[in-house]
Amino acid sequence: MEIKSNSEVLTEARLQGFESLIDVELPQPYRKFLLKYNGGYPRPYYFTISEEQGMGMVNIFYGIGEMYDNLEKKIDIFDEIIDTGFLPIADDSGGNQICLGLSEKYFGDVYFWIHDEDPENMGNMYFLATDFEDFLEKLYNETDE
Repeated sequence: MEIKSNSEVLTEARLQGFESLIDVELPQPYRKFLLKYNGGYPRPYYFTISEEQGMGMVNIFYGIGEMYDNLEKKIDIFDEIIDTGFLPIADDSGGNQICLGLSEKYFGDVYFWIHDEDPENMGNMYFLATDFEDFLEKLYNETDE
């Protein structure tokens, strides 16, 4: 796994400030990722959504700070659109979101949110992994299929 990041280094204090802002302590695997990379472009970047949906790809993981794809901006954009209790942490090239569960029922789980599918009863949310580290381990190159 390689992450190409041009983001500023994220400090523990800045991360805690972000957690205070959203009123949630982030899951440890995701916290570690942010402190190490603070977002960026992964290689490999493909993942399996579901048998029916097929393959997806991570375009960029969002970071915290003064960058174009920052978490605060994404929270503002998707606040009324994505189910409460999910944090958009990355996107694909079509604007769909990779989300991290923050509510008790989904805490730490990673889901794929498809913007043009029926949101009724989470019909547009696809489970990907039990935690962020597991999700990263499931990323693969197209030739690995």
